[in-house]
Amino acid sequence: MQYIGRFAPSPSGPLHFGSLVTALGSYLQAKANFGKWLVRIEDIDPPREVKGASSLILKTLEAFELHWDDQVLYQSNCSERYRAVLQTLITQQKAYYCDCTRQRIHNLSNGIYDGFCRDRQLASTNQQQCAIRLKQSQPVFSFDDKIRGQQTVDPANAQEDLIIHRKDGLFAYNLVVVLDDNYQGITEIVRGADLLPVTAKQISLYRLFNFTIPNYCHLPLALDNLGNKLSKQNHASPIDSKNTNLLTAQALQFLGQQLPESWQDASQKQLLDWAITHWKINQIPKQNQVLTTDIR
Repeated sequence: MQYIGRFAPSPSGPLHFGSLVTALGSYLQAKANFGKWLVRIEDIDPPREVKGASSLILKTLEAFELHWDDQVLYQSNCSERYRAVLQTLITQQKAYYCDCTRQRIHNLSNGIYDGFCRDRQLASTNQQQCAIRLKQSQPVFSFDDKIRGQQTVDPANAQEDLIIHRKDGLFAYNLVVVLDDNYQGITEIVRGADLLPVTAKQISLYRLFNFTIPNYCHLPLALDNLGNKLSKQNHASPIDSKNTNLLTAQALQFLGQQLPESWQDASQKQLLDWAITHWKINQIPKQNQVLTTDIR
């Protein structure tokens, strides 16, 4: 089976250094395995979307010569496919409408949903006020990560009925990411460690749909001096597309990779080609790191 990897940013702002680490790590892992690297724009949350961010993200990737191997998939064009899956799950009684508030769930002893609406048979006429939850029938209590090793999951969390369609009418990330990774034939998912907590829930969906489960590789997060993750929400600085060589070298070092002696003199393509040839996933740090700009 051919290796197929992906980079799947949300258009909630321009790429920052943490995004570059994820893009580069997923790209190099795909190319080192002689595979394809796809790009998907996860634009299913319009309130968080920044106008023009999608095209800016793609232009930034091109500036870094991170070229994708197939047509870009936009999740906003896939609503019909998602909706058909939701309807099937409701019809098969594998999912149900839920009108519980966040406050009610927060007030529970462990803050984990207790299945209150499972047997209430709320009418679909009330669906504007309801989320849709999946009846958890395939709980995942542990999984293997190629970078961080065996991961164990809190049993109560593993057995929680997860939301697959939100009260505000938007599709839930955990559902659509699984549907799209399977649709695109993704064989391995290389992404940031901030998504480790939801991985078990996503694997449970693979089991439910009888999809082939991909491998998982969770990259370390870049942290600021206060220990906060670099993110768009934390107003991380956009990466400078005019400084591709230096930023690529910094990202490679962040990922524990060796740099060529004369990396400053290499073109961006030469630097990437060298990085593909010398890529070693077992050298990637297992823990999140504070970002430093020094290159050693």
